[in-house]
Amino acid sequence: MNEPVATLEEDAGSVPEAGSTVALDHHVLAEAVGWRDRVCAEVGRVYIGGGETVPLILAAMMAGGHVLLEGVPGLAKTTLANAIAQALGCAFRRIQFTPDLLPADITGTYVFNQRSQAFELRKGPLFAQVVLADEINRAPAKTQSALLEAMQERQVTIEGETLPLPRPFLVLATQNPVEQEGVYLLPEAQIDRFLIRIRLEYPTAAHELQMLRTYDRAPPPTQAVSSVDELLRWAALVEEVHVEERVLSYALRLVRATREHGRVALGASPRASLGLVRLAKAHALLSGRDYATPDDLTALLPYVLEHRVMVTTDAAIEGAGASDVLGDVLRRTPVVDPAAGERPLPVAPGWAGLDA
Repeated sequence: MNEPVATLEEDAGSVPEAGSTVALDHHVLAEAVGWRDRVCAEVGRVYIGGGETVPLILAAMMAGGHVLLEGVPGLAKTTLANAIAQALGCAFRRIQFTPDLLPADITGTYVFNQRSQAFELRKGPLFAQVVLADEINRAPAKTQSALLEAMQERQVTIEGETLPLPRPFLVLATQNPVEQEGVYLLPEAQIDRFLIRIRLEYPTAAHELQMLRTYDRAPPPTQAVSSVDELLRWAALVEEVHVEERVLSYALRLVRATREHGRVALGASPRASLGLVRLAKAHALLSGRDYATPDDLTALLPYVLEHRVMVTTDAAIEGAGASDVLGDVLRRTPVVDPAAGERPLPVAPGWAGLDA
């Protein structure tokens, strides 16, 4: 049976009501693919060479997760985040994380108004729908703790008062993998809150040449080709994507294999298995399907698990990393479990260009 659609805000317009079910017929599925292509095309006008990055971020937003972007400076991470927010009609704020950043700098604080003789709340940059946390690992532990509450609970606490954050709420955090001086290592508990990690590489020669031709003048601003209501609608419809029991079994065996691998010191958590399945459902919907397949899981596995798997010291000395472990897990884990009497599963393609 299909799961119920998640509860959404009353002002969500055409978003399905809580407890209702919506048939994912071919018209709705075609509309989902068209929405994905429309947003990607608009973002692609200002962010060249995005490839699968934008669809992955869209799927993460639909799945209710946060995204960790890792790459050297100068890869237009801020441009990417801002373009996605504008194309979706979402409020965008950027926070530059520094060692002297305080929790109140991101959550906000109460300020005394001498005219009204009362304290007024000045909301911080976390009160936006897409928040870019730039160089997240430069902030101290107290600020990270405030961000952690926002990411997990979708709320902030100011002077003992708990305030909800707007919906949707996405944290796009960036890390510089090269410069490690003056940074704080993110705790595993916070790393685990990111649904996916995307490694941004240098653009190809063709894409960089296109940038040189395009950016001799300022590009036109990104237009809103979607809305918050539309995004919330697709996020609700993710619940209607069917996941067969054998696909759930495969997801479970993949995640558990990381915990049992000989080169792993810390395997993926149950939060990872939940996130993998939910992201697979969003991936299927954006691919025009009302069901998830093993192909969805294998394509998304590196993005969901690589930052959650910690290899042993011996493996690291030998030059092995989390990506090597996940490749081994994929090779050794059968799609179906013959011992449980499972039959072969149908195979369906994901969106074009996404590989494992």
